[in-house]
Amino acid sequence: MLTIYGVYRSRASRNYWMAGELGIAFKSVPVVQAYRLADPLAADAPVNTRSASFLAINPMGLIPAIEDDGLVLTESLANNLYLARKYGGPLAPADLREEGLMGNWTMWAATEVEPHAVRIILTHDAGTQNSDEGRAKITTAVAALGKAFAFLENHLDGRDHVVGERFTVADLNLAEVFRYAMSQIVLFDQHPRVKAWLERCQSRPAFKAMMDARSHEAA
Repeated sequence: MLTIYGVYRSRASRNYWMAGELGIAFKSVPVVQAYRLADPLAADAPVNTRSASFLAINPMGLIPAIEDDGLVLTESLANNLYLARKYGGPLAPADLREEGLMGNWTMWAATEVEPHAVRIILTHDAGTQNSDEGRAKITTAVAALGKAFAFLENHLDGRDHVVGERFTVADLNLAEVFRYAMSQIVLFDQHPRVKAWLERCQSRPAFKAMMDARSHEAA
């Protein structure tokens, strides 16, 4: 059985959403980020990213990680590519060409979008978005995201999905990265195809179920 290590309020959300889309049984092992705890090494601390039991799974001390039939993978987006390839169905590549495209789009999101989008959400998480420093960070991140948003906007001309004529792991991986920038309403309004695409992705029952589980976790 698939085991997912990590809380829903983390990049593990991507793997929980993917498991829901695939309709596969999985075991969830909540692993909290150590920075959220006053003393992550205390005897009564919940399992966290500095716990010995988790470091045995991922010595890097980062979530999520998945374990599937003895195979351990520790990169959230790669985890989803693996799950799609293993379990098949419409989310998976239909051929080698699609597999290449899905991998390419995923790596693009990880390198060209996520670093800037994460800066936005971390500023909001810190509650500093209205400070001078926070506004400067967000402005810089939004400027950096402009090229990527324009690229995807152009790609979606005449398309509802990133690869093929269906929702795939490529859409899911990108949607979870672009979600980090959702506070920037103007940026999405300037790219209506991207905005509509993300809304389609987030209207899926498996996404809503993941977000519902996320909302019931401790903040």
